[in-house]
Amino acid sequence: MTNNEQQTEQTVKGVIAREKGADVEIADIVIPAPGPNDVVVKVQATGVCHTDLAYRDGDIEDAYPFLLGHETAGVVETVGADVTHVEPGDFVVLNWRAVCGECRACRKGDTKNCFNTHNASKGMTLTDGTELTPALGIGSFAEKTLVHEMQCTKVNPDEDPAAAGLLGCGIMAGLGAAVNTGEVQRGETVAVFGLGGVGLAAVAGAALAGAVKVIAVDVDKRKCDAAAKFGATDAICSKDMSEGEVIDRVRELTGGFGPDVTIDAVGIQPTWRQAFYSRDLAGRMVMVGVPNQTDHVDIPAIDLYARGGSIKPAWYGDCLPERDFPTYVDLHLDGRFPLGEFVSERIGLGDIEGAFTKMKQGDVLRSVVEF
Repeated sequence: MTNNEQQTEQTVKGVIAREKGADVEIADIVIPAPGPNDVVVKVQATGVCHTDLAYRDGDIEDAYPFLLGHETAGVVETVGADVTHVEPGDFVVLNWRAVCGECRACRKGDTKNCFNTHNASKGMTLTDGTELTPALGIGSFAEKTLVHEMQCTKVNPDEDPAAAGLLGCGIMAGLGAAVNTGEVQRGETVAVFGLGGVGLAAVAGAALAGAVKVIAVDVDKRKCDAAAKFGATDAICSKDMSEGEVIDRVRELTGGFGPDVTIDAVGIQPTWRQAFYSRDLAGRMVMVGVPNQTDHVDIPAIDLYARGGSIKPAWYGDCLPERDFPTYVDLHLDGRFPLGEFVSERIGLGDIEGAFTKMKQGDVLRSVVEF
Protein backbone atom coordinates (compact mmCIF):
# COMPACT_ATOMS: atom_id res chain seq x y z
CA MET A 1 0.00 0.00 0.00
CA THR A 2 1.41 3.40 -0.92
CA ASN A 3 1.55 6.26 1.52
CA ASN A 4 -1.01 8.26 -0.47
CA GLU A 5 -3.50 5.42 -0.15
CA GLN A 6 -3.11 5.54 3.64
CA GLN A 7 -4.08 9.24 3.93
CA THR A 8 -7.46 8.64 5.56
CA GLU A 9 -9.17 9.59 8.78
CA GLN A 10 -8.84 7.05 11.63
CA THR A 11 -10.63 6.48 14.92
CA VAL A 12 -8.61 5.23 17.91
CA LYS A 13 -8.96 4.95 21.67
CA GLY A 14 -7.51 7.72 23.82
CA VAL A 15 -7.78 9.30 27.27
CA ILE A 16 -9.36 12.72 27.70
CA ALA A 17 -10.01 15.17 30.52
CA ARG A 18 -13.51 16.45 29.83
CA GLU A 19 -13.81 19.00 32.63
CA LYS A 20 -11.82 20.46 35.50
CA GLY A 21 -11.03 17.97 38.25
CA ALA A 22 -13.16 15.17 36.81
CA ASP A 23 -11.72 11.70 36.42
CA VAL A 24 -10.21 11.06 33.00
CA GLU A 25 -12.07 8.81 30.60
CA ILE A 26 -11.39 6.65 27.56
CA ALA A 27 -13.01 7.98 24.41
CA ASP A 28 -12.96 7.46 20.65
CA ILE A 29 -10.51 9.92 19.09
CA VAL A 30 -10.63 10.91 15.43
CA ILE A 31 -7.17 11.27 13.85
CA PRO A 32 -7.48 13.25 10.60
CA ALA A 33 -5.43 12.49 7.53
CA PRO A 34 -2.11 14.32 7.94
CA GLY A 35 -1.56 17.72 6.38
CA PRO A 36 1.49 18.34 4.18
CA ASN A 37 3.97 18.46 7.10
CA ASP A 38 2.07 16.29 9.57
CA VAL A 39 2.83 12.78 10.78
CA VAL A 40 0.65 10.05 12.27
CA VAL A 41 2.59 8.21 14.99
CA LYS A 42 1.59 4.79 16.30
CA VAL A 43 2.17 5.20 20.02
CA GLN A 44 4.13 2.47 21.82
CA ALA A 45 4.58 4.02 25.27
CA THR A 46 3.65 7.25 27.06
CA GLY A 47 4.73 8.33 30.54
CA VAL A 48 2.26 9.73 33.06
CA CYS A 49 3.69 13.18 33.80
CA HIS A 50 2.63 15.68 36.47
CA THR A 51 1.88 18.10 33.63
CA ASP A 52 -0.95 15.81 32.50
CA LEU A 53 -2.42 16.02 35.99
CA ALA A 54 -2.07 19.81 35.86
CA TYR A 55 -3.99 19.87 32.57
CA ARG A 56 -6.73 17.70 34.07
CA ASP A 57 -7.02 19.98 37.10
CA GLY A 58 -7.07 23.24 35.12
CA ASP A 59 -3.71 24.49 36.41
CA ILE A 60 -2.37 25.25 32.92
CA GLU A 61 -5.33 26.43 30.84
CA ASP A 62 -9.08 26.01 30.55
CA ALA A 63 -9.34 24.67 26.98
CA TYR A 64 -11.28 21.50 27.76
CA PRO A 65 -11.57 18.78 26.65
CA PHE A 66 -7.90 17.84 26.69
CA LEU A 67 -6.32 14.85 24.99
CA LEU A 68 -3.71 14.03 27.61
CA GLY A 69 -0.24 12.49 27.27
CA HIS A 70 3.03 13.81 25.88
CA GLU A 71 6.05 11.75 27.10
CA THR A 72 5.98 9.42 24.14
CA ALA A 73 7.89 6.99 21.96
CA GLY A 74 6.41 5.32 18.92
CA VAL A 75 6.74 4.49 15.26
CA VAL A 76 5.93 6.80 12.36
CA GLU A 77 2.99 5.28 10.52
CA THR A 78 1.94 7.83 7.91
CA VAL A 79 3.46 11.07 6.65
CA GLY A 80 2.14 14.12 4.79
CA ALA A 81 3.08 14.90 1.21
CA ASP A 82 5.86 17.37 2.07
CA VAL A 83 7.45 15.54 5.02
CA THR A 84 11.21 15.02 4.71
CA HIS A 85 12.32 14.82 8.36
CA VAL A 86 11.04 11.29 9.03
CA GLU A 87 9.54 8.40 7.11
CA PRO A 88 7.22 5.50 7.92
CA GLY A 89 8.88 2.97 10.18
CA ASP A 90 11.13 5.41 12.03
CA PHE A 91 11.29 4.96 15.83
CA VAL A 92 10.81 8.40 17.36
CA VAL A 93 10.47 10.28 20.63
CA LEU A 94 7.95 13.12 20.47
CA ASN A 95 8.97 16.61 21.57
CA TRP A 96 7.12 19.83 22.30
CA ARG A 97 9.97 22.10 21.18
CA ALA A 98 9.86 21.70 17.41
CA VAL A 99 11.95 24.73 16.51
CA CYS A 100 10.67 26.90 13.68
CA GLY A 101 13.98 28.29 12.46
CA GLU A 102 12.37 31.64 11.65
CA CYS A 103 11.39 33.49 14.86
CA ARG A 104 13.57 36.15 16.51
CA ALA A 105 15.14 33.58 18.88
CA CYS A 106 15.98 31.19 16.05
CA ARG A 107 17.41 33.99 13.93
CA LYS A 108 19.78 34.81 16.80
CA GLY A 109 20.86 31.15 17.00
CA ASP A 110 19.06 30.74 20.33
CA THR A 111 16.90 27.86 19.09
CA LYS A 112 16.33 26.44 22.58
CA ASN A 113 14.09 29.46 23.22
CA CYS A 114 12.11 29.23 19.95
CA PHE A 115 8.96 31.34 20.26
CA ASN A 116 6.99 29.60 17.51
CA THR A 117 7.34 25.84 17.80
CA HIS A 118 5.55 23.70 15.23
CA ASN A 119 2.38 21.69 15.86
CA ALA A 120 0.11 19.62 13.64
CA SER A 121 -1.90 21.61 11.10
CA LYS A 122 -5.14 19.82 11.94
CA GLY A 123 -6.95 19.16 15.20
CA MET A 124 -7.89 15.79 16.63
CA THR A 125 -11.52 15.50 17.68
CA LEU A 126 -14.13 13.41 19.39
CA THR A 127 -16.48 11.52 17.09
CA ASP A 128 -19.11 14.28 17.46
CA GLY A 129 -16.63 16.81 16.04
CA THR A 130 -15.61 18.39 19.36
CA GLU A 131 -12.02 19.58 18.95
CA LEU A 132 -9.52 18.36 21.53
CA THR A 133 -6.65 20.35 23.00
CA PRO A 134 -3.60 18.05 22.91
CA ALA A 135 -1.38 18.26 25.99
CA LEU A 136 1.74 20.27 25.09
CA GLY A 137 0.68 20.04 21.46
CA ILE A 138 1.09 16.26 21.43
CA GLY A 139 -1.85 14.38 23.00
CA SER A 140 -0.55 10.82 23.14
CA PHE A 141 -2.54 8.88 25.72
CA ALA A 142 -3.93 7.34 22.57
CA GLU A 143 -3.20 4.48 20.23
CA LYS A 144 -2.11 7.01 17.61
CA THR A 145 -1.55 10.76 17.51
CA LEU A 146 -1.04 13.50 14.93
CA VAL A 147 1.97 15.82 15.21
CA HIS A 148 4.19 18.01 13.04
CA GLU A 149 7.15 16.23 11.49
CA MET A 150 9.59 18.34 13.55
CA GLN A 151 7.97 17.07 16.75
CA CYS A 152 9.46 13.66 15.91
CA THR A 153 13.04 12.95 16.94
CA LYS A 154 14.59 9.75 15.64
CA VAL A 155 16.50 7.68 18.22
CA ASN A 156 18.12 4.25 18.33
CA PRO A 157 15.36 1.66 17.77
CA ASP A 158 17.08 -0.73 20.18
CA GLU A 159 15.82 1.41 23.08
CA ASP A 160 12.88 0.35 25.24
CA PRO A 161 9.97 2.64 24.22
CA ALA A 162 8.90 3.02 27.87
CA ALA A 163 12.30 4.48 28.73
CA ALA A 164 12.83 6.48 25.53
CA GLY A 165 9.51 8.29 25.80
CA LEU A 166 10.40 9.79 29.17
CA LEU A 167 12.95 12.01 27.45
CA GLY A 168 9.98 13.78 25.88
CA CYS A 169 9.40 15.90 28.98
CA GLY A 170 10.22 15.36 32.67
CA ILE A 171 13.48 13.44 32.51
CA MET A 172 14.91 15.77 29.88
CA ALA A 173 13.76 18.75 31.94
CA GLY A 174 15.66 17.54 34.99
CA LEU A 175 18.90 16.39 33.43
CA GLY A 176 18.93 19.43 31.15
CA ALA A 177 18.52 21.69 34.17
CA ALA A 178 21.85 20.36 35.42
CA VAL A 179 23.76 19.90 32.16
CA ASN A 180 22.39 22.70 29.96
CA THR A 181 20.95 25.40 32.23
CA GLY A 182 23.16 24.95 35.31
CA GLU A 183 26.19 24.08 33.17
CA VAL A 184 27.54 21.77 35.86
CA GLN A 185 31.27 21.24 35.38
CA ARG A 186 33.65 18.50 36.49
CA GLY A 187 34.64 18.91 40.11
CA GLU A 188 31.72 21.18 41.06
CA THR A 189 29.20 20.61 43.84
CA VAL A 190 25.44 20.44 43.29
CA ALA A 191 22.33 20.27 45.48
CA VAL A 192 18.92 19.21 44.14
CA PHE A 193 15.76 20.06 46.10
CA GLY A 194 12.84 17.72 45.37
CA LEU A 195 13.35 14.14 44.22
CA GLY A 196 10.49 13.32 41.92
CA GLY A 197 11.28 12.22 38.39
CA VAL A 198 12.55 15.67 37.42
CA GLY A 199 14.70 16.05 40.54
CA LEU A 200 16.27 12.61 40.27
CA ALA A 201 16.96 13.28 36.61
CA ALA A 202 18.78 16.44 37.70
CA VAL A 203 20.77 14.32 40.15
CA ALA A 204 21.68 11.91 37.36
CA GLY A 205 22.56 14.78 35.03
CA ALA A 206 24.84 16.39 37.60
CA ALA A 207 26.62 13.07 38.18
CA LEU A 208 26.98 12.52 34.44
CA ALA A 209 28.49 16.00 34.06
CA GLY A 210 31.19 15.16 36.60
CA ALA A 211 30.02 16.84 39.80
CA VAL A 212 32.22 15.70 42.68
CA LYS A 213 29.37 15.99 45.19
CA VAL A 214 25.64 15.72 44.45
CA ILE A 215 23.36 16.39 47.43
CA ALA A 216 19.77 15.17 47.15
CA VAL A 217 17.10 16.80 49.38
CA ASP A 218 13.48 15.73 49.91
CA VAL A 219 10.88 15.38 52.65
CA ASP A 220 10.28 11.74 51.64
CA LYS A 221 12.86 9.35 53.05
CA ARG A 222 12.03 6.77 50.37
CA LYS A 223 13.15 9.18 47.68
CA CYS A 224 16.28 10.10 49.59
CA ASP A 225 17.14 6.41 49.90
CA ALA A 226 16.66 5.94 46.16
CA ALA A 227 18.83 8.90 45.18
CA ALA A 228 22.13 7.03 45.39
CA LYS A 229 21.35 4.84 42.38
CA PHE A 230 20.92 8.00 40.31
CA GLY A 231 24.31 9.39 41.36
CA ALA A 232 23.72 11.25 44.64
CA THR A 233 26.69 11.24 47.01
CA ASP A 234 24.64 12.53 49.97
CA ALA A 235 20.96 12.72 50.84
CA ILE A 236 19.09 14.92 53.33
CA CYS A 237 15.60 13.97 54.49
CA SER A 238 14.20 17.41 55.31
CA LYS A 239 10.77 16.39 56.64
CA ASP A 240 11.37 17.50 60.24
CA MET A 241 13.93 20.21 59.50
CA SER A 242 13.46 23.99 59.39
CA GLU A 243 14.52 26.01 56.38
CA GLY A 244 17.63 27.16 58.20
CA GLU A 245 18.57 23.64 59.24
CA VAL A 246 18.34 22.41 55.65
CA ILE A 247 20.48 25.28 54.41
CA ASP A 248 23.06 24.73 57.15
CA ARG A 249 23.27 21.00 56.42
CA VAL A 250 23.79 21.57 52.68
CA ARG A 251 26.55 24.04 53.44
CA GLU A 252 28.20 21.66 55.91
CA LEU A 253 28.40 19.06 53.14
CA THR A 254 30.19 21.55 50.88
CA GLY A 255 32.92 22.79 53.17
CA GLY A 256 30.74 25.49 54.70
CA PHE A 257 30.45 27.43 51.45
CA GLY A 258 27.42 25.99 49.70
CA PRO A 259 27.13 24.26 46.32
CA ASP A 260 28.27 25.75 43.04
CA VAL A 261 24.86 24.89 41.57
CA THR A 262 21.49 24.43 43.28
CA ILE A 263 18.38 23.14 41.52
CA ASP A 264 14.81 23.68 42.71
CA ALA A 265 12.87 20.78 41.19
CA VAL A 266 9.59 21.53 42.99
CA GLY A 267 8.74 25.17 42.30
CA ILE A 268 7.31 26.22 45.66
CA GLN A 269 8.58 28.94 47.97
CA PRO A 270 10.23 26.65 50.60
CA THR A 271 12.38 24.76 48.08
CA TRP A 272 13.09 27.95 46.12
CA ARG A 273 14.39 29.67 49.25
CA GLN A 274 16.47 26.64 50.27
CA ALA A 275 18.06 26.54 46.83
CA PHE A 276 18.65 30.29 46.80
CA TYR A 277 20.18 30.64 50.26
CA SER A 278 22.19 27.41 50.38
CA ARG A 279 24.26 28.10 47.23
CA ASP A 280 27.76 29.52 47.36
CA LEU A 281 28.28 33.24 46.81
CA ALA A 282 28.06 33.83 43.06
CA GLY A 283 26.64 30.32 42.73
CA ARG A 284 24.15 29.35 40.06
CA MET A 285 20.55 28.54 40.96
CA VAL A 286 18.21 26.77 38.51
CA MET A 287 14.45 26.65 38.86
CA VAL A 288 12.98 23.71 36.94
CA GLY A 289 10.03 22.89 39.20
CA VAL A 290 6.89 24.49 37.72
CA PRO A 291 5.00 26.79 40.12
CA ASN A 292 1.24 27.16 40.00
CA GLN A 293 -0.34 30.40 38.88
CA THR A 294 -0.73 31.86 42.38
CA ASP A 295 2.66 31.06 43.97
CA HIS A 296 5.00 33.88 44.97
CA VAL A 297 8.60 34.01 46.16
CA ASP A 298 9.41 36.52 48.89
CA ILE A 299 13.03 37.50 49.58
CA PRO A 300 14.62 40.85 50.50
CA ALA A 301 15.92 42.65 47.43
CA ILE A 302 19.30 43.14 49.13
CA ASP A 303 19.71 39.36 49.35
CA LEU A 304 19.11 39.05 45.63
CA TYR A 305 21.72 41.71 44.96
CA ALA A 306 24.31 40.76 47.57
CA ARG A 307 24.58 37.04 46.84
CA GLY A 308 25.45 37.56 43.19
CA GLY A 309 25.60 34.66 40.78
CA SER A 310 22.60 33.78 38.66
CA ILE A 311 19.03 32.54 38.91
CA LYS A 312 17.81 30.77 35.80
CA PRO A 313 14.49 29.13 34.97
CA ALA A 314 14.89 25.94 32.92
CA TRP A 315 12.25 25.33 30.25
CA TYR A 316 12.49 21.75 29.00
CA GLY A 317 15.99 21.67 30.43
CA ASP A 318 17.06 24.12 27.70
CA CYS A 319 17.31 21.09 25.46
CA LEU A 320 17.58 20.73 21.72
CA PRO A 321 15.68 17.48 21.04
CA GLU A 322 17.54 16.62 17.84
CA ARG A 323 20.84 16.85 19.72
CA ASP A 324 19.89 15.59 23.16
CA PHE A 325 17.35 12.78 22.76
CA PRO A 326 19.60 10.51 20.63
CA THR A 327 22.57 11.26 22.90
CA TYR A 328 20.87 10.17 26.12
CA VAL A 329 19.33 7.12 24.51
CA ASP A 330 22.80 6.05 23.38
CA LEU A 331 24.25 6.78 26.82
CA HIS A 332 21.55 4.60 28.37
CA LEU A 333 22.18 1.77 25.93
CA ASP A 334 25.89 2.05 26.76
CA GLY A 335 25.14 1.78 30.50
CA ARG A 336 26.24 5.34 31.28
CA PHE A 337 22.87 7.00 32.05
CA PRO A 338 20.14 5.35 34.18
CA LEU A 339 17.17 6.20 31.94
CA GLY A 340 15.45 2.86 32.49
CA GLU A 341 15.49 3.32 36.28
CA PHE A 342 12.81 6.02 35.98
CA VAL A 343 10.20 3.51 34.79
CA SER A 344 8.38 2.53 38.01
CA GLU A 345 5.51 0.55 36.48
CA ARG A 346 3.99 -0.34 33.13
CA ILE A 347 0.23 0.14 32.92
CA GLY A 348 -2.68 0.11 30.49
CA LEU A 349 -4.75 2.95 29.07
CA GLY A 350 -7.45 2.43 31.70
CA ASP A 351 -5.03 2.81 34.61
CA ILE A 352 -4.16 6.50 34.24
CA GLU A 353 -6.42 7.86 36.98
CA GLY A 354 -4.85 5.38 39.41
CA ALA A 355 -1.41 6.48 38.24
CA PHE A 356 -2.31 10.09 39.09
CA THR A 357 -3.17 8.97 42.63
CA LYS A 358 0.15 7.13 43.00
CA MET A 359 1.97 10.19 41.68
CA LYS A 360 0.36 12.48 44.27
CA GLN A 361 1.24 10.01 47.03
CA GLY A 362 4.87 9.85 45.90
CA ASP A 363 4.69 6.12 45.21
CA VAL A 364 6.14 6.21 41.68
CA LEU A 365 8.71 8.05 39.58
CA ARG A 366 6.93 7.33 36.33
CA SER A 367 4.03 5.10 35.45
CA VAL A 368 4.22 4.33 31.74
CA VAL A 369 1.25 3.42 29.55
CA GLU A 370 2.19 0.71 27.07
CA PHE A 371 0.19 0.00 23.92
